[in-house]
Amino acid sequence: MLLAFVALFGLLSGIDGPTGNETAPPESESSRVGALLQEFPHADEQSVLVVASRADAADLSPADLAALGAIVPALDAHTGLDTSGPSVSDDGAAAVIIAPIKVGADNAETADIIKDLRTQVAGNTPAGLELQVTGGPAFAADVTSAFDGADFTLLLVTILIVAVLLIVTYRSPILWLLPLAVVAFADQLAGTVTAAVGSLLDLQFDSGIISVLVFGAGTNYALLLISRYREELLVDEDHRAALSAAWRKTVPAIVASNITVVLALLTLALAVIPGTRDLGVSSAVGLLIALAAVLFALPPLLAVCGRKVFWPFVPKPGANAAHGRGWQSIAATVMRRPWMSLGAGALVLAVMGTGLAGTTVGLTQVEKFRVQSESAAGLEVLGAHFPPGESQPILIVANSTETEEVLESIDDLEGVVRAHAIGETADGDLTKLMVTGEFAPGTPESLALVAELRDIVHDVPGADALVGGAIATDLDARDGNQQDLLVIAPLVLAVSLLVLLALLRSMVAPVVLLLVNLASAAAAIGAGSWLSRMLFDQHALDLQVPLLSFLFLVALGIDYTIFLVHRARAEAGRHGTREGMVRSVSHTGAVITSAGIVLAAVFAALGVLPLVTLGQLGLIVGVGVIVDTLIVRTVIVPALFGVLGDRIWWPRRAPAELTRQPAAGR
Repeated sequence: MLLAFVALFGLLSGIDGPTGNETAPPESESSRVGALLQEFPHADEQSVLVVASRADAADLSPADLAALGAIVPALDAHTGLDTSGPSVSDDGAAAVIIAPIKVGADNAETADIIKDLRTQVAGNTPAGLELQVTGGPAFAADVTSAFDGADFTLLLVTILIVAVLLIVTYRSPILWLLPLAVVAFADQLAGTVTAAVGSLLDLQFDSGIISVLVFGAGTNYALLLISRYREELLVDEDHRAALSAAWRKTVPAIVASNITVVLALLTLALAVIPGTRDLGVSSAVGLLIALAAVLFALPPLLAVCGRKVFWPFVPKPGANAAHGRGWQSIAATVMRRPWMSLGAGALVLAVMGTGLAGTTVGLTQVEKFRVQSESAAGLEVLGAHFPPGESQPILIVANSTETEEVLESIDDLEGVVRAHAIGETADGDLTKLMVTGEFAPGTPESLALVAELRDIVHDVPGADALVGGAIATDLDARDGNQQDLLVIAPLVLAVSLLVLLALLRSMVAPVVLLLVNLASAAAAIGAGSWLSRMLFDQHALDLQVPLLSFLFLVALGIDYTIFLVHRARAEAGRHGTREGMVRSVSHTGAVITSAGIVLAAVFAALGVLPLVTLGQLGLIVGVGVIVDTLIVRTVIVPALFGVLGDRIWWPRRAPAELTRQPAAGR
């Protein structure tokens, strides 16, 4: 296995993943406009805005405007293109210079171009003025720059979190190194392989999420295996025989857990948003690598090290009679009053779920990033002194023969500040129109204006007009994400149900457990949304957060269900359903809690990245996993087993009955 991993590293190292970042469906109107714009002359040229204001917030003086005009030739010389302006705002407090640039082949190259331009602007800034470079290319460049070193920071924070939690869990200065080394190796290999797969299939995905999944899931698998290994060492003198028994007894649960999450991720292949769709394939690849590493690379390391790897608390046969007594006491208490416990757990989820009441979806461009940037600050100044839509005009592409009719149809439309033609294709067949709106980009009013523009221009005979631009892309992205949620969420539930049916071979248990998981996921999204509003002043969730958080909460929640109920079924064969669940909680309570804390902390590490999307995802999944571990698996699920008893296994007989049946027939 080690040789295979090393070979993959050698073959695939040096391959860079794709850099695309499409946010709207490829077939959406805004994407079609984007493709048509490439047919116009100078399609590789885009404009950035140099926004000027006084540091003392006073109006711009004639001397200030003269000084601004004097830097235009320097910008012309730097870009090789014709700069226009400065144009002064109606209130006289700000001015804007429009500087065309040739954008790079990707965002990284464009970021370097913007960096050079900002250096040029900074070197020519007149005294008393503040100049900020903003606009579409500058904003994309700031996004790229914000991630400089962020992946390394995420990796470092994740490793530190996992290391600390493993040390606390194992209370050993040695043992924690083995699973951490294996999972870290799996993460690096997953990064290499997913980059190669992404390059081959032209996928778009966030590598930070994949790293978190590999670390979180891989550590969970390792915790489950090592926990069972420790149990077996308490009854077997031969540590390799104990390891073999632990491997055989945990593989079904670990594989079922992995398959559940992998299949749930693969349902994202049906998504229309490129980043969401492609994340499924890449994440599934990463999790399969994590599974292979834990099942085939970790056991040999444990076998070589022997039981002394647990030092100073080395497990010996019969030496740990008190193991799991605390969890057993909790489970026994729940089982004595199952209805009361079930009601208390349901009340907690209901209170958390009230956070859904104030939840809205959709952030503006400025709100999507945790780190303030020059482009965001420039947009704020621009919006304060110019029509808010000036920073992100709406673009219309129409047949040139009907250009005047299109302009006349929107001339008196409320919310349109101005509209005019700005270019034709080389053959003269198509004309590009620019519409400046009255409303700030990303607001409901700006989105409604795009929708109204589309309704109007689509009705112009023979124009074949299409409406695009950044605001239109935002509108299409919102529609696409809503469609993805409605399509993918039921599929995730169906996949989880099928895995539980196959594992438990029961009709009642899978349905009940899935309903509990669904309620837990909804409660976590509500609580996470409320915390985002209260703690971080984020008044909405980003577009991808509801779907991705739902997927991870349901799929990863099923993980813990599998760990618990798979053991409960085995214990029920000897002790009955209710007592079997008590014993299952006593044996798995510590490892499931440790796994949950590790996974929650690893997801919380996403908060170090500059994207608000990832921070919100980490918060919601982190809260959900903790609640799932401490309340759902510890209280609600055992309470349901206490209420339903042997009926939980219907239509099959209870495992204890199946165990006794052969003896009854002899």
